[in-house]
Amino acid sequence: MIQWLSTLYWLNSQLDNTFRALAYVLGPISFFFTIGLASLSLSPVITHAAENTTYIQELQQQAIDKHLFDQRYWHLLLHYKSNTLGGYTSEIDDPGFFMAESGKTDPKAELLATLRQFFSRDPVGRSEQPAQCALRGRYFWLKEKLHFDDERLHPLPCLRFASWINELNPDNISIIFPSAFMNNPASMFGHTFLRVDQKGQTEHTRILAYTINYAADVPQHAGIEYAWKGIFGGYKGFFSTIPYYMKVKEYRDLENRDIWEYRLNFSPKQIHRLLLHAWEMGNAYFDYFFFKENCAYHILSLLEIANPDIRLTDNFQFWTIPADTIRLLMKQEGLVEDIVYRPAHNTQIKRKQESLQGNEIALFHKVTSDTTVRTLPNLETLSPTRQAFLLDLTADYLRYRSRTEQDNVKDIKALTQKVLVRRSLLGIQSPQFTIKPFTTSPERGHETSRVGIGFGWREDELFEQFSIRGAYHDLLDPDTGYTRDAQIELVSLRLRHYEKQNQFRLERFTFANVLSLSPIDSLFTHPSWKLNLGMETIKTRDCDLCSNGNVNIGIGGAFETDVINREVYFMFAEGDANISGAFDDHHRIGPGVTGGVVTNLTDNWKALFSIGYFYYPLGEQSDDFRVSFGQRYTLSQNWALRTEFNHRDRDNEVMLRVQAFF
Repeated sequence: MIQWLSTLYWLNSQLDNTFRALAYVLGPISFFFTIGLASLSLSPVITHAAENTTYIQELQQQAIDKHLFDQRYWHLLLHYKSNTLGGYTSEIDDPGFFMAESGKTDPKAELLATLRQFFSRDPVGRSEQPAQCALRGRYFWLKEKLHFDDERLHPLPCLRFASWINELNPDNISIIFPSAFMNNPASMFGHTFLRVDQKGQTEHTRILAYTINYAADVPQHAGIEYAWKGIFGGYKGFFSTIPYYMKVKEYRDLENRDIWEYRLNFSPKQIHRLLLHAWEMGNAYFDYFFFKENCAYHILSLLEIANPDIRLTDNFQFWTIPADTIRLLMKQEGLVEDIVYRPAHNTQIKRKQESLQGNEIALFHKVTSDTTVRTLPNLETLSPTRQAFLLDLTADYLRYRSRTEQDNVKDIKALTQKVLVRRSLLGIQSPQFTIKPFTTSPERGHETSRVGIGFGWREDELFEQFSIRGAYHDLLDPDTGYTRDAQIELVSLRLRHYEKQNQFRLERFTFANVLSLSPIDSLFTHPSWKLNLGMETIKTRDCDLCSNGNVNIGIGGAFETDVINREVYFMFAEGDANISGAFDDHHRIGPGVTGGVVTNLTDNWKALFSIGYFYYPLGEQSDDFRVSFGQRYTLSQNWALRTEFNHRDRDNEVMLRVQAFF
């Protein structure tokens, strides 16, 4: 504003000099006439500037008197969080988002500067629009609280925002949860984003809606840097608006992830507030932290804008796991009004394959096993309805193969075309088929953190143990709500007291223990793999209780049967490295092999047995034969009873534990 007034002063000086020259030439009468015209032309501009300054000061004083900078909604709009020692800091890291130099840490200064900026047409933020248009969330809330006089603070048309809202055509908001995807570290815990459901859409046309997504801006082929930058905030995170069908293609069709849709009970006013802020967030970035300030965390912040009475982000101080946020939303009375399941492509194929009967199975495999066939087998023995079902399944599976296989793509597409032509000749609609998920919805699962207390016997002495795990799920935990045959344990430790020696020890610390079993069948062949990084206590010939750093990696395969209920057999080729004072040269490294089975004996009872052998040619030359057996009985959603037996060379252990999830 000061710069603008200075410009007016310079213009006035230049005009004054011109008028003085005219007065010298034209004489006194012309001089007074010209000065009069200049005064008439400049006085409205100067008066308007003065009026703006006066009104800005009035609005700022009203905001101070009402303590708007202390109100929760203002803090939500700017993403302020309380500091431990007092004061506030915004989680937004884009300096261009703040109108005051100290805006990141000073809510009051930011509010006063925002009011001042509303009178300017200068572009601000990444979208380079006037503040009224770039900061729509702030503008509408402050207008509601201070009752802006449109004659003194003229509202701008903001055509870009109006076009965006018109294109969204909002009617409802749904939160979308694609399930975990073990083959992508960024998706191991699932993902959440919002879908803006449009007016007049049905369940069949919602795929055309738009989404509001938050994600890190990660360069292609980031490699190993992705891990440490993702954990420690090395990437910028941005909000974006993407068509829903693109997200469905990515998650359901390419990554084969089941999708759960939760329609939220928001009023039109709440939806409008959410979208205003989502638009405003297009002008900001956050430092992306994989475990804390991730997609799930910032989506919750948008929901708090819609309804400030629900406190969501305060529940996540150290880490934010998407499944936990879904469970939290389900606990908010009346917030979720409907749940829709959208099955992954391979889930659809597997469920349909399970329903094939008699010669349908042979016909299906005959078509799909050889993509170079010139003619399709005779299907006339089947009814038209079953022919349609079989051809639909065949086309779905061939499309899946064309996306996932590099070889024979041309042959696969040619065969798909033959199948579709045969299908079109039937001239009937596809029969209805309900797809049941292999894994139930995430809100039905146990909480992701876990504590346990127990006791046991190790060789010749008793012990008591306390354990705690930060996240997330292991093979023996209840499967409900989690991806089957997958394990992700992060930041887990066991504290143990040995009775005979009266010794307290950090028995085990696990930084990461990840395992993915992918049962191979006639349609899908994916490798199984495992990774473990941590510390454990071992017994050797020369050391009774010694700490041992361990890194273990493995690749293998798995297959499933249903002899008892459901069994998954697995085999891994592994590499194992150990660092400990218990070994010669303080280390040993070597290959090994591990096999076993995990089985659901009943819905509440699960068991895991494994046996392995390792040979260490590097460092201390030795070998190790291992046997383990564990079983878990579920007492309730968040309580379980577990027993374990473990054998290693010259070391046997039996333990009973009670576990609680929180």
